[in-house]
Amino acid sequence: MFKYYKLKIKKDLLMRKLKLFFWLPVLSIMACSDDPVSEDIQVENQNQITTSNSNDPLVEIAFPESKGSITDIYYTGMKMPVENVNGKYIYQGDIIIPKGKSSKSPVKLVFEKGEDVPENKSVGRTSAYWTDNVVYYDLDGSLPDKNRVYDAISHWEANTNLEFVKRSGQSNYIYFTPGSGCSSYVGMTGGRQEITLASACSTGNTIHEIGHAVGLWHEQSRVDRDRHITIHFENIQSGRGYNFETYASAGYDGEEFTTNLDFGSIMMYSPYSFSKNGEPTITRADGSLYSAQRSSLSSGDVQGVNSMYPSTDGGSETNYINGEYYTINGLTVMYYYDYWYYESPFGLKRVELIRGNWFYI
Repeated sequence: MFKYYKLKIKKDLLMRKLKLFFWLPVLSIMACSDDPVSEDIQVENQNQITTSNSNDPLVEIAFPESKGSITDIYYTGMKMPVENVNGKYIYQGDIIIPKGKSSKSPVKLVFEKGEDVPENKSVGRTSAYWTDNVVYYDLDGSLPDKNRVYDAISHWEANTNLEFVKRSGQSNYIYFTPGSGCSSYVGMTGGRQEITLASACSTGNTIHEIGHAVGLWHEQSRVDRDRHITIHFENIQSGRGYNFETYASAGYDGEEFTTNLDFGSIMMYSPYSFSKNGEPTITRADGSLYSAQRSSLSSGDVQGVNSMYPSTDGGSETNYINGEYYTINGLTVMYYYDYWYYESPFGLKRVELIRGNWFYI
């Protein structure tokens, strides 16, 4: 998550193992690790990696063969650039932003005390988490190679506090269905939310997309990423530069609490993501290459997800982490010592949740 300088958060918090992920809905956040490469991922040669194109198995893309127009939208109180492809808003290649919960102009999500709240205010209203650490799911009967889904789910259950249960009438659930690429929504958005899997999407790609569905964003979009990596915009396909935006680009200033980007995260982009010329679009800060992977959750991924979904043994409730952002009831807010803060147009403001609506203090 990000540290606001206005709050003067103590430096010792920088040592905490916080993750760049939003609660969605999120908008929860990419899992990070203090290790440059996850201790769980053994890489034989950091400088060997296959040059990729739009079919790179290390780059998930919702519509590999299509390209749409770029537009700015507002979602959970944040402004973000998306690509409008086949009537869907696509963010960073494989993330789908629900149109019904986004808007072309800012939507009022925080109200003054005593102010009337519109009864049918729906834009941006989302549930934050998969409740009780249970993710319900179903599969399209026509989905090829269903074992990749079952194997991915088994991997998640073996390494995190999450449980995946076949849907039996639940209204909120993930639906694995065929598509032209790999894609997912971020966090529990309400109702049926699809994870699309083309035939080329592997078990590793499925683990990645489930990561989005439970609330993770891409690792390379950390606010402090320029300390660890260099983005080579000159090598990025025309019109695809927006895929490399950081969270700060949405207006949230600050820095990460963790000291290192997790190159081993399954949510990390490939060095050749969206390359137009076979040259790397992402390198380490010193110009060298790194090895992305789509094999398993890294130790940082596991720690990040388990901090989002702590063990429910004994009926424990969600433990919010100081300095971390969550999206609750449609608003992205930061938790800091028992209080919530929102970056309003007029600066950082303390807010509180009352009967499902946010109000300024």
